[in-house]
Amino acid sequence: MAMLKISEDTLDPSDWQAFRLQGHRMLDDMLDYLEHLRERPVWQTIPQEVRASFRQPLGGEPLGLAAAHDAFMRNVLPYSVGNAHPGFMGWVHGGGTPVGMLAEMLAAGLNANLGGRDQTPIEMERQVVRWVREWFGFPESASGLFVTGTSMANLIGVLIARTAASGVSVRQNGVAAGQRLSAYTSASAHVSIARAMDIAGIGSGALRMIPVNSRHQLDVAALERAIAADRQAGLTPFFIAGTAGTVDVGAVDPLAAIAQVAQREKIWFHVDGAYGALGILAEDIAPHLQGIERADSIAFDFHKWGQVPYDAGFILVRDGALHHSTFASPAAYLKREARGMAAGSPWPCDFGPDLSRGFRALKTWFTITVYGTEKLGRVISNTCALAQHMKRRIEAAPMLELLAPVALNIVCFRYRSEDADRVNADIVVALQESGIAAPSTTVIGGQLAIRAAIVNHRTNAGDIDALIDATIAFGEAIAKNANPDTVQL
Repeated sequence: MAMLKISEDTLDPSDWQAFRLQGHRMLDDMLDYLEHLRERPVWQTIPQEVRASFRQPLGGEPLGLAAAHDAFMRNVLPYSVGNAHPGFMGWVHGGGTPVGMLAEMLAAGLNANLGGRDQTPIEMERQVVRWVREWFGFPESASGLFVTGTSMANLIGVLIARTAASGVSVRQNGVAAGQRLSAYTSASAHVSIARAMDIAGIGSGALRMIPVNSRHQLDVAALERAIAADRQAGLTPFFIAGTAGTVDVGAVDPLAAIAQVAQREKIWFHVDGAYGALGILAEDIAPHLQGIERADSIAFDFHKWGQVPYDAGFILVRDGALHHSTFASPAAYLKREARGMAAGSPWPCDFGPDLSRGFRALKTWFTITVYGTEKLGRVISNTCALAQHMKRRIEAAPMLELLAPVALNIVCFRYRSEDADRVNADIVVALQESGIAAPSTTVIGGQLAIRAAIVNHRTNAGDIDALIDATIAFGEAIAKNANPDTVQL
């Protein structure tokens, strides 16, 4: 084998001063973008030439930082989904903040792996865990973990519940032959619950989709009947997932009643609070979450109502020891010591599937400490107040129709028309392409609805009014088979 030549090359800049200047330009460009968001369209169609630029083969020569930045500014920044914009109401996406952006930059510079080892970034994550325990009234023995998002947190919840039902041996042996597990959630629950059952090896077919009431909440009596039927059939009910803020309409399941059923039946009670759980920070919203403090596990995202930049999901587990036993690994290279870098056990990797983990706690810690929980709570409360303002605008407009109760911050409505589904689908596309506002669609009671999810801290009453006014104007044009591009707004 030929002797390999040793090089002094690194990936650090050869000219730190020039790099510093370019870095400042890049930071200034992003701050300009955030400062002047309202002057931009929420969303715009990607030109074909921009799409084509991402289909080119890798060139022979490195592009260089300045040219790469220019390509980003020209081809990426103008054509994102636009959830930082105050007019974005398509899905439950937080708007992010300049503070969070700077914290993400610091985390990237530090480049810490929070899988384990004795380091202060992990101590910061543990501090956030302690804060979250206090918010939800969980004991000091409860555990918590940052993950990518609630989809992963829901999976972790299912896996811990599986361990509770089948014992730690399930990790090696799988679910015992003859033990048929069953789980329960509402018909309005997020698809990630079914996916978690699938990935956990239990099977999505073992998940019972419980009907909802007129307020789109899980029907507790139907839940009790389903559990009784499964027990009668020889199944083992092991998991109930309540929802705090459903996908379509933002409904909150009757968590206290579900908790009572779960306690009586000795079933793991999990709450998918993807965005709604953080309503605990708002004085007027927290009462809607009564019963969440009785959950065995809670999944939620800081990157939604918490306004932390993507991604920052979280799982909180009442029984920290069970959580640990569900994931801890005996691998030799993960051996712990009382001193040195291998101290500080247990490590975050003992509580989830990831050994490599980014420093999500830093941008979350910055957001909480810089703004404070009271201000974050007021932002959450304001999004719900804006939803009520939208509801009033809809009820005052004869050509509009509300299609679901407004429980929190999601409003589902439509423009009245003979061919309502087609007209409203076209209205949503026209709104998005106009750059004024970006709602999405869903189906409520078999009818296509315009769905506005008000999550962004930048959104104000003027943005709501602009959406309603444009909906009416586009609706009138489309119902008459006119081109919505000709509408004067």
